[in-house]
Amino acid sequence: MHRAAPSRTAWPAAPLRLALAPLVVVALAAGLAGGLARAGVGLPAALAGDWLGPAAMAHAFLMVCAFMGTVIGVERAVAVRHPLAFAGPLASGVAGAAALCGWPASAAWLAAAAALAFVAVNVAVVMRQRAAHTVLLLVGALAWAAGCLLHALGALPGAVVPWWFAFLVLTIAAERLEMTRLMRRRRGAAPALHAVLGALLLGAGLSAVWPVEGGVLYGLALAALAAWLLAFDIARRTVRAQGLSRYMAVCLLLGYVWLGVAGCAWTATALGLPWRDAALHALALGFVFGMMLGHAPVILPAVARVKVLFGWPYYLPLVLLHGSLAVRLLAVHADARALAAGAAGNALAIALFAATIAGSALAWGRR
Repeated sequence: MHRAAPSRTAWPAAPLRLALAPLVVVALAAGLAGGLARAGVGLPAALAGDWLGPAAMAHAFLMVCAFMGTVIGVERAVAVRHPLAFAGPLASGVAGAAALCGWPASAAWLAAAAALAFVAVNVAVVMRQRAAHTVLLLVGALAWAAGCLLHALGALPGAVVPWWFAFLVLTIAAERLEMTRLMRRRRGAAPALHAVLGALLLGAGLSAVWPVEGGVLYGLALAALAAWLLAFDIARRTVRAQGLSRYMAVCLLLGYVWLGVAGCAWTATALGLPWRDAALHALALGFVFGMMLGHAPVILPAVARVKVLFGWPYYLPLVLLHGSLAVRLLAVHADARALAAGAAGNALAIALFAATIAGSALAWGRR
């Protein structure tokens, strides 16, 4: 992400980050628990409560808006270096709590307000640095705002979810553009990317009125974006490096493969095949969370001011995430228990990654 020049005046970034941390943790934990409940995984009686039903109903909302929206919003607010930039992530974090309290309408409008505030922050970023990746970040923010407004107005999930995922996909694509902006690419690479992303946005918009045509276009755009990233991203080179660079490259390349799987499954779902779970979770877990696993060791020191010591344990949650996702998506039609087992493995991988981050931060402190 774009890092702004340090401000000449001090501002209370650390207290704002600390205040939002519990909301992020609650949104992630509740979102994972809701996903496990939807997949048929029985939770211990001590964890079950009145909140579990709303968590299951609002699983996608909690993971995309309350968790990812807040995390990305904090990252952007730190880059902008202005206290008002934290208004968006505060609203999205509170939206997750409202959803768990059984106030879906309030949660939806809080998320819409957060997304609109996020758009304003990205406008400020573009005005400060006009570049391809900052403009793409702004487009991603607009996609999130469109999805949240549709959700608040009572639109069906088929019209909302493509916009929410477009927000995440465009944000990741912008991150990769920034990371590789100094690379020389073959002629026609940039126009091809613009065409793919334009098709993605068009597919998201058409999904509300023509679900089949819009879904097919959306899925094909996801698959085309995966091919573009595999062809032009620097990860093809850095995978031959060592240490953190190689780990990040492995995360990225595996994520691009899952993005292609998600595109094919999304297209198949639009055509009537029962691949909805594969489409949603290959995209959300294989691609989005795969990117998070790769970028977290670099983003955390910049955003949370937490230094981590990279080592081989980082590969453990990576292997578990992709292995359990493969079990969930490839074996579910042969054995219904595979869905629950895969979902449990997905949640365990995310929890293990959080523990790995904490352990590596402690290891850095001891060292």
